[in-house]
Amino acid sequence: MRGFLASSIGVTCAAALALPLTLPAAAAPTRAPASAAQPTSGARSAPTAAEPDLPGSTQSLPLAPATRDRTLGAAPEQGLTRDDVHRFSLVGITWTDPDTELRGRVQVRTRATGTGEWSDWQDVDTHNEDHGADPGTAERDSGHVHGSTAPLWVGDSDAVDVRVRADPGTARAVGDRASALPVGLHLELVDPGAEPPAPAAGARPTARRAAVPLAATELPALSRAATEREAVTMYGRSQPYIGPRPRIITRRGWGADEKLREKGYVYTKKVKAVFVHHTASGNNYSCSQASSVIRGIYRYHVKSSGWRDIGYNFLVDKCGNIYEGRAGGVAKPVLGAHTLGFNTNSMGIAVLGTFGTAKPSSAAVTAIARLAAWKLGLYGVNPRGKTYLKSGGGNLYRKGKNVRLNAISGHRDGFATECPGRQLYGKLGSARSTSARFQGR
Repeated sequence: MRGFLASSIGVTCAAALALPLTLPAAAAPTRAPASAAQPTSGARSAPTAAEPDLPGSTQSLPLAPATRDRTLGAAPEQGLTRDDVHRFSLVGITWTDPDTELRGRVQVRTRATGTGEWSDWQDVDTHNEDHGADPGTAERDSGHVHGSTAPLWVGDSDAVDVRVRADPGTARAVGDRASALPVGLHLELVDPGAEPPAPAAGARPTARRAAVPLAATELPALSRAATEREAVTMYGRSQPYIGPRPRIITRRGWGADEKLREKGYVYTKKVKAVFVHHTASGNNYSCSQASSVIRGIYRYHVKSSGWRDIGYNFLVDKCGNIYEGRAGGVAKPVLGAHTLGFNTNSMGIAVLGTFGTAKPSSAAVTAIARLAAWKLGLYGVNPRGKTYLKSGGGNLYRKGKNVRLNAISGHRDGFATECPGRQLYGKLGSARSTSARFQGR
């Protein structure tokens, strides 16, 4: 029975299968033993072929001044054009100091592999500093973290043109000179690697440990009765309101390379709130490409931004598929890096896409509601209710302030940001009501 439950709660590797089913008792974030291997995003190098041991690759290319003032850092515009790079599908810009904001505009255009056609110029969302680990945490203070834009999915490409322009009048002190842009700007080109092998034809997902390959790629949906029985076994008590567990594609299912992230897991005490995000990576992907998009974001978060793992606890695509995010067990209170200042006792759900003007699909909104009904239900939280979280510090609330929030909140409720976009944020009221109904309230 214990083996059955261990595989059914979303553990996707041998080390995680051995995790205890009970939740950590400590209220403060706790860290399981970590390996000596750390993210290597601090290294800056010329473009290279894919690493031989890892699927996919990251190319980190320094930008150069694009104006007559050739003093690196002082120029109000920097850029790069390259047609000799390894193929890639996702792009972003990073810089040295994670506490420095890029005040300006970032645009890229790319050449499609195969057709040789160049895309139009596309804007890259520069406001990504509102994601990430909380100030003062081990992940934030690791020495590996960089400032970064949001990643942009561009599809299979083999050449790139990028320009970064500072807002007029922008200047910041850097030593004895003024800099219009952050120091250390690099273009990150991410190849997410190949898709993981598909399950054998005709095979059916199962939660039984005897079928580990299938159990590790997809956790099937459970009925409400089965979900309640699982909760009793996990916690030794019944939960009066809990939504049925939805189908979840695990890390193995979307092809996570577990050698990229730090080993060990970091937990908080419980999950009191859900923060909804958009990835700001664009809407030009198909649902069959969603796993590739997630692998690209994962690699960008770890190798380029310097985080210990992908920042979000879960991701949702436009077809309503739910994906396991940060490692540690889908039913557990895994500490994420999604809402700067409010990662403790919360979880982050990111919808793949950009929703400032584009509307999210109804399937994606329903998936948010289903996932929240199950995960909040495990911790006795009403999705239509309110909760209190203590701020870890940010641009809306000082560190240590107890903040009253909706149990299902948007990223912008905890940090001054556009995320999750006006259109998705407007759907959260509906998601709360639907989620409560899934809980039987």
